[in-house]
Amino acid sequence: MSRAKTIARRTFLVGSAAVLGGVAFGTYLVRRTPANPLLDDRQSGEAVFNPWVKIDANGITLIAPHTDLGQGARSMQAALIAEELDLDWGQFKVEPGPPSTAYFNTALADEQVPFVSTDTSTAAQVLRSTMGAMFKVLGLQLTGGSSSVPDSFQKLRMAGAVARETLKLAASRQSGVPADQLKTENGSVVLPDGKRLAYTALASDASTIEPVQNVALREPSQWRLIGKPMPRLDIVPKSTGTLQFGIDLRMEGMLHAAVKVNPRQGGKMLSFKSDAAAAMRGVKKIVPVSNGVAVIADNTWRAFQAANALQIEWGAAPYPAEQAEHWRAVSESFVSDRLDKMWRNDGDVEAALDASAINAEYRAPYLAHAPLEPLSALARYTPERVDIWVSSQVPRFAQEKVAQITGIKADAVHLHNQYCGGSFGHRLECENITLVAEIAKQMPGVPILLTFSREEDFAHDFPRQITMSRARGGIKNSQVDAFSLDIASVSATASQMKRLGMPLPGPDGQIPAGAWNLPYALPHFRMRAYRVPELAPTSSWRSVGASSAGFFADGFLDELIHAAGADPLQERLRLVNEPVARKVLEAVAAMSDWKGAKLGEGRGRGVAFVESFGVPCAQVIEVSKTEKGIRIDKVWVALDVGKIVDPVNFDNQVKGAVVWGLGHAMNCEITYADGKAQQTNFHAYQGMRLYQCPVIEVQGLEHGAKVRGSGEPPVPPAAPALANAIFAATGLRLREMPFSKHISFA
Repeated sequence: MSRAKTIARRTFLVGSAAVLGGVAFGTYLVRRTPANPLLDDRQSGEAVFNPWVKIDANGITLIAPHTDLGQGARSMQAALIAEELDLDWGQFKVEPGPPSTAYFNTALADEQVPFVSTDTSTAAQVLRSTMGAMFKVLGLQLTGGSSSVPDSFQKLRMAGAVARETLKLAASRQSGVPADQLKTENGSVVLPDGKRLAYTALASDASTIEPVQNVALREPSQWRLIGKPMPRLDIVPKSTGTLQFGIDLRMEGMLHAAVKVNPRQGGKMLSFKSDAAAAMRGVKKIVPVSNGVAVIADNTWRAFQAANALQIEWGAAPYPAEQAEHWRAVSESFVSDRLDKMWRNDGDVEAALDASAINAEYRAPYLAHAPLEPLSALARYTPERVDIWVSSQVPRFAQEKVAQITGIKADAVHLHNQYCGGSFGHRLECENITLVAEIAKQMPGVPILLTFSREEDFAHDFPRQITMSRARGGIKNSQVDAFSLDIASVSATASQMKRLGMPLPGPDGQIPAGAWNLPYALPHFRMRAYRVPELAPTSSWRSVGASSAGFFADGFLDELIHAAGADPLQERLRLVNEPVARKVLEAVAAMSDWKGAKLGEGRGRGVAFVESFGVPCAQVIEVSKTEKGIRIDKVWVALDVGKIVDPVNFDNQVKGAVVWGLGHAMNCEITYADGKAQQTNFHAYQGMRLYQCPVIEVQGLEHGAKVRGSGEPPVPPAAPALANAIFAATGLRLREMPFSKHISFA
């Protein structure tokens, strides 16, 4: 069947039924506006304009439903609403809001369709629209996939505009001045004579008016906040130590819990003895939980100590016990019956490759999320309701899981989303939430704060997928001519969705992410993805599949360019066939003065380009060979996100992503022995040290047609750019992460 016919058939099928669960949906369900959750507890005189804005006589509250994981999501969402509502920065308070179908995320749709991000064909647009409709019908509330800005950019500005125009209508009725003669400024409606009516003074009247829906958004030339540097709302409390993260919460009568769960993920608990632990100071109760035991005490330290005193017999792991067996399973999956999908098949690769073809095998290991704030959750259970204070990227899924555990209806489960100290995908999982629900149910009425020890956090992480690639390539007339890339990986998407109670009905688009969508006019290009049978459970990790597939694709492309005797950056520019991608490569070339740079002995530069989450990103890295090892001197980064909301936060996001990508490429992996993760704390999982951090220069471009996110796209190019730079400086080609297995870093 031709590719066009395949796409047409898939478009029809997905357009006819929601593939997640196979539930058909029609026009009514797609167009239906979800219920506004802010109306449930609406107070007298409080104006609720939509799910994102409410105002009363005491103040203005903006709702930021995308979870703030340290990336500045609350500030970004507030800025978009405040831009249209004409609020001064900080003239409001921000809350995360309750779990609700009203906060569905349609920006995730682009990552779920088998089209490159620049494909604007009818089939591509129809399928993106269909997937977005499905997410709306399902009420998919999720923070992740660099989707917070794309999901928020239009709808939150519209929310602010609706509130603005409704307040003007209230002011018109109060003053007798036609609404079209009124303007808004600094949290007030301004009358023609200069008199100001504060939004808070108009709230009671506005609460009786049906919100105005026919509104116009401001032109970019009128923006006061978007595109301008703004101080994040959490800067002062974080700088002064006054911001409360989930782990900091305290409540009257609260007790503290620690858990010991089978370190062989998914294995059973066979037996336990708790006499010694129960006799320890401060211990209140010891209770069984799924595959483990929980200790409740009067403080966290005593709970930890007592948990360590438990004597537990653990069952076997439901996956291979030793790391070598995991790699063997991956290696043996390059077979036809494990083919997940042929993602590209341009030209005739087999005919173009001959005995002189270049061959290479690349590897990327399991990686932990390891956020600085270990997992925690605070819960209070009564037979009537459950309250959970936690940071979750999937609050509605978490709410449903708590309802299942406690036997209480989901709408009686109140999840209060918190600031958290990092996630990188870890808080897409719910194990801390389900465990605290189990514990709290056994101690009704008592607030229980569950805190994972660092070791427990590492042991029960769901790491990045283990992945391997086999590549073949050919050169013709001193140019890259043929490129065949096969990638075998466990499906992190299927593993994660299984725990959320949802199937993955088709191929996993994250296995080839960052590789199949190369924006290069290669005469012969084939990209196949192979699904490895499930091994250790895995999950989304910052930039997901592109973090490994991008390394494979760009690293091997660099090998082919070297074999052709071409300049690494100039050959990429020759091949690139997407205008925005070209501008990104040109920008990084200019930033780094690629042509004019004079490098001495023992120094080298590498360039890499990877597109992920619709964002083309290029990096140039310069390294030096020293007596102590490789020193990373400088990194230049260019990427195009369509529109930059806050240039300061954007710069910080990109730099943080580069450090994340480099540190993990240099030093990190998770390995299994006896079914357990061998790395139990940061002493064995070091990342990049402060003294190793290079100077990083960032240039954000805005040529792309769509607004995109910046939290993940700078991660994938970091590893190949570093590997390519090390090759340029030393002649050593690195094809396996972490690089510290093969080379030392100064």
